[in-house]
Amino acid sequence: MRTDVTFPSGGLKLAGHLYTPDGPASAPGSGEGIRNPFPAIVVGHPASGVKEQAAGLYAERLAREGFIALAFDAAHQGESEGTPRGLEDPAHRVEDIKAAVSFLSARAEVDPDRIGALGICASGGYVVPAAATDHRIRAVATVSAADVGRQFREGADGAQDPAVIQGMLDAAAAARTAEARGEGVGEFPIFPATEEEARALGQHAFEGWEYYCTDRARHPRSAKSFTWNSVDRIVPFEPFRFISLIAPRPLLMIVGTEAVTSHMTTEAFAGAREPKRLRWIDGASHVDLYDTDTCVTPAMAELTDFFGSRLSSPVSVN
Repeated sequence: MRTDVTFPSGGLKLAGHLYTPDGPASAPGSGEGIRNPFPAIVVGHPASGVKEQAAGLYAERLAREGFIALAFDAAHQGESEGTPRGLEDPAHRVEDIKAAVSFLSARAEVDPDRIGALGICASGGYVVPAAATDHRIRAVATVSAADVGRQFREGADGAQDPAVIQGMLDAAAAARTAEARGEGVGEFPIFPATEEEARALGQHAFEGWEYYCTDRARHPRSAKSFTWNSVDRIVPFEPFRFISLIAPRPLLMIVGTEAVTSHMTTEAFAGAREPKRLRWIDGASHVDLYDTDTCVTPAMAELTDFFGSRLSSPVSVN
């Protein structure tokens, strides 16, 4: 069952979809027929995404497995409040995850000692600092995790010409000055205008364009542009710097063998402490894990087992 919900984050009202299990009201790990509060999972969407896309898909499937799951739109995006629209602010995205945990913690049907977090793509980065500093998050999982700061600085494959980000920072600075002069908030497109342009940029860029800009997963509220004043917020962001602070709470990182961004996951995983697990999905690209069933299904099996065992009882953080 899906319910529309709202909750506050940093003075803004966020819009979410709360997915709850159908059938008997007995949570995983609570025992047959015992009506106990459910474990719950916060699900963050990729940069530019909305709750109706990959985050909603995973949240719905987690609810089928007996978890309460919350997918929500980040501040300044989707149906959530915040101006300017299309602002991608990593610090606020981390705060949004903590606010989602607060929302779940206060609900009677949720066990506040059994809350996990799942991040997809950029949210795979955002859930790490959120969990590192918020001990209410008892288990952390990522799917196609991306370091959005590194992606802007170096490109998804790490091979971007350094001049690119310097030029973007020049444009961001100029846009801030123009805004101060009353000329409005500048923005730039996230995706190529045509399939031909997308293909020319390589397979990773094409798959992103195909997911967000065609009938595959296009949604009218997903961001097609970011504000220029997002850039200087994103560039210095290092989501995996304190990943070791998640321990002794468990970490699961899921990544495709064909993902251009896989090096971000493997390097982050190397910096994490036990208990941790890295799960490769054979043949999956970065974007395949958003919605391709042959890739999502094994990822979901791993997530179900992980959250089912790790949220069956509270985890000590001492």
